[in-house]
Amino acid sequence: MERGSISQEARDAGFDAVMLATTTSTNDEALERASSQGADRLWVVAREQTSGRGRHGRQWASPPGNLYASLVLSEPCDPPKAPQLGFVAGLALHDAVAGVTGLAAPRLVLKWPNDLLMDGGKLSGLILEGHRLGPDRHFAVIIGTGLNVAHKPADTPYPARCLAEAVGTVDVSDVFRALSASFAYRLRQWDRGLGFALTREAWLARAAGIGGPARVRLPGGDLSGTFAGLDSAGRLLLDTPDGRRTIDAGDLYLGLADMASQGCD
Repeated sequence: MERGSISQEARDAGFDAVMLATTTSTNDEALERASSQGADRLWVVAREQTSGRGRHGRQWASPPGNLYASLVLSEPCDPPKAPQLGFVAGLALHDAVAGVTGLAAPRLVLKWPNDLLMDGGKLSGLILEGHRLGPDRHFAVIIGTGLNVAHKPADTPYPARCLAEAVGTVDVSDVFRALSASFAYRLRQWDRGLGFALTREAWLARAAGIGGPARVRLPGGDLSGTFAGLDSAGRLLLDTPDGRRTIDAGDLYLGLADMASQGCD
């Protein structure tokens, strides 16, 4: 991928990109550039990562052929609203993959909080990291994206998929170009959190499992019930036998078959 891989829509919105052959982690590289150069609206994209990671510090397999990209956003919002950027990023990725491949629901859906699913398996993951940087301790968010394009990992906690299984060969540059454009649009729509109602509505229209059985794995134990949607702040709503629960963070498993396969019985 070359610098030209970023879309014109993204450039017009003030975004830029650097393309690397290999790096330890695009999130780490983005953080270094944000810390040392004051980078903002900068995409860092690599063909390969040697130490990629996902949520909760999980290792993310990163062979060539997939998309590994991280975005630096400086002062994108007040810190309490930063988790909403996960929905912005998820929507942007859904838009990009749908646009490049033609896939749509029910094959291509979003799973709370930050996953894109294809045919019931995990196609991508997102990781959000907040930082205080520089002498002024300004707030920055780094959003890391890993998308299985040509390859998928084995032996994962959640079944994995890759785009090649469904549509054959896909050019990673085409996916990133589409992602850079869709993210610029979805970030503008979100408007530092003022437009989250629109973001939430669009996310729910693409969401997996609403109204069906679900289990959320939490540090203090599992909760099971019915996935009832999102509240106005983006927290998961789970209707349990003991009433409705509002959940800020956790691992969501959808459907009875999926819950059983994950030992959630």
